[in-house]
Amino acid sequence: MSHLLSVNLGSAEPNPYKQARSTGIGKRPAAGPVEVRAPGPKRGGLGSGLVGDFIGDVRHHGGDLQAVYAFQREDLDGWQDRLGRPLANGFFGENLTTLGIDVNDARVGEVWRVGDTVELKVTSPRIPCSTFRGWMGEKGWAKVFSAVSRVGTYLSVLTPGRIQAGDPVEVVQRPSHDVTAALVFRAITTERHLLPQLLAAGDDLEPEIAEMARERRLVSLD
Repeated sequence: MSHLLSVNLGSAEPNPYKQARSTGIGKRPAAGPVEVRAPGPKRGGLGSGLVGDFIGDVRHHGGDLQAVYAFQREDLDGWQDRLGRPLANGFFGENLTTLGIDVNDARVGEVWRVGDTVELKVTSPRIPCSTFRGWMGEKGWAKVFSAVSRVGTYLSVLTPGRIQAGDPVEVVQRPSHDVTAALVFRAITTERHLLPQLLAAGDDLEPEIAEMARERRLVSLD
């Protein structure tokens, strides 16, 4: 059964890797239930979708479309073996460490029910930033991580509530298109010729990404 291994929260810590003074990338599993709600806009909103989770760079992270970040334990285990170092739940900065659901194969617009009531909607993949590169301390990390194209996914909050480790994760609505979080990542980073394919997602696609895809399609038609 697909479920949460942990729900992870980050506290404010000094950030030597970016102009933002503080970062919450070092997330750790919460001991009990965590409240989830829509945080509002990036600027002027509440930051994270999880109460008690800190986001330092509110210009680039957080807000309704990046309210919750999910990464699967199966991929953490793969990186753990490849890097030869232990990677605890939350170490990649994820709020949800999942097991049994391929978060990279999730379609944008897909809706998950977590626990009894919380509903989350898949929005877009994570793009590795300078904080993540510095935090990992691995040479060429952003390039290595991106090449695998299994970067996890952001989710928005449709129905608020409380979640905790052990809660089941169920896909309750799946769009008919085939635009996955992994495909979006490849299209906007390493394989930009794929951008026009993203338009099949229609209104499920984030506006900025949809504009990139439309511009690329126009270039292809010229």
